[in-house]
Amino acid sequence: QVQLVESGGGLVQPGGSLRLSCAASGSIFSIYAMGWYRQAPGKQRELVAAITSGGSTNYADSVKGRFTISRDNAKNTVYLQMNSLKPEDTAVYYCNGLKTTGGYWGQGTQVTVSS
Repeated sequence: QVQLVESGGGLVQPGGSLRLSCAASGSIFSIYAMGWYRQAPGKQRELVAAITSGGSTNYADSVKGRFTISRDNAKNTVYLQMNSLKPEDTAVYYCNGLKTTGGYWGQGTQVTVSS
C-alpha cells in the first residue's frame, strides 16, 4: 500500500503563489510516476502536472509557464509550485502515484484563488 498526504493549500489572491507538497510513504519503491490533478466543482478531475522517476515532466497547457512540479527523493516528497495563480485555478488538488499494479490518491487539498 501507498499513502499520499497533501499539504500547502489555502486561500490566495490572484497573481499570488502557493506550494503544494505530497509526502509518500509505504510501498513506494516501485512508483514510476507522480502527478498532481485537480477537480473544480462540477468539472472532471484533470491532470495538472506529472513527473517520472527519471525526472521527465509534463504539464497541462493551462498551467505551462506558471506551475512547476519537482521531487525530493530523499524526502519521498513531490512538490507543485504554483505562481501567477488565477481564479480558474481554484480546485481541490490531488496527488497521484502510479505503479504498474495501479494508482494511489491522496485526500486532496483545497486551493482557492480569490480577491
